[in-house]
Amino acid sequence: MTTSTHEGRGQGDETRKLGSSILLGLLSSLFFAVTFVLNQRMAQAGGSWQWSASLRYLFMFPMLLVVVSVRGTLPIVVRELARAPIRWLIWSTVGFGLFYIPLCVSAKYAPSWLVAATWQFTIVAGSLLSPLFRQSNGHPAPGQRHRIPVRGLLMSLVILGGIVLVELGHTSTVSARVLWLTLVLMGVGTFAYPLGNRKMMEVCGNRLAALERVFGMTLASLPLWLVLSVYGLLRTGPPTQAQVVQCVVVALSSGVIATALFFAATDRTRGDVRHLAVVEATQSGEVVFTVLLGLLFTNTHMPSWLSVCGIILIVLGMVGHSLFSRRNLSKGGKYGQGHGVTGSNSVQ
Repeated sequence: MTTSTHEGRGQGDETRKLGSSILLGLLSSLFFAVTFVLNQRMAQAGGSWQWSASLRYLFMFPMLLVVVSVRGTLPIVVRELARAPIRWLIWSTVGFGLFYIPLCVSAKYAPSWLVAATWQFTIVAGSLLSPLFRQSNGHPAPGQRHRIPVRGLLMSLVILGGIVLVELGHTSTVSARVLWLTLVLMGVGTFAYPLGNRKMMEVCGNRLAALERVFGMTLASLPLWLVLSVYGLLRTGPPTQAQVVQCVVVALSSGVIATALFFAATDRTRGDVRHLAVVEATQSGEVVFTVLLGLLFTNTHMPSWLSVCGIILIVLGMVGHSLFSRRNLSKGGKYGQGHGVTGSNSVQ
């Protein structure tokens, strides 16, 4: 009787912990979605993409500086930067610069929900980039390259199919030229983000937590953002007050709040890969929240029925991708390592 009571309480605690983790994960996807919507608002108001891109990271830097200082990890990040400054500079520029600049330029041509839906291609891109990286844990032999997770690509193809439907559903509202331009820009961003982040993970090893790595990459990419802001100043003049305010909101919402919420959600599931998979799958909410926020705060029309079907496919694919990868990891498989949502697109 006592044993069953304890078991019931334990299961109840686990259920409540999972429920709170899911809520935190959904909240983080909501704050991540703000990026797509505000980028479109700034573009619709005539704000230059140079300021939208550079100000986000220029504002993120002092915010994250406060966070890592409070955590007492600033000296560790500085030491890591000093170990390989050129590699930090190169891969931070790729991971943040070649990711976010195309995202801001795309906001000029496509609605926020289309950009958010296309962005989910990072999961597919992350899998395709696997052969560029080597095993470092000695199993299999050190130096052996990762293989493309063929089974996992089945779920990735579901996501890709959803993206195709979203794009097809948008052909009646934009020209083919604009659609292809958006696809090319987002293609660059979706490959650059996982490439830069994973290269930095190789550089850092296990010496930095994810939040500290994000701060280090923000710091290392500052030269790019300073040059881009000077270019924006010469080309379009200073940003408007409204654009500055919206960039502050993007930096705080996506760079600090969403990241902190998502890390808190995953930390609560530590030790249970099934619960972790469920939490990671909540990031599919980015697309749904972007649609809703776009309808409320921008001059965006409701997606067509074909695009809605595509969005549903993307969400299902992301959920399946996360659940599948974590199930294989729990069985000792390799697939889930670095190819799931966490490794691809959750920290924007």
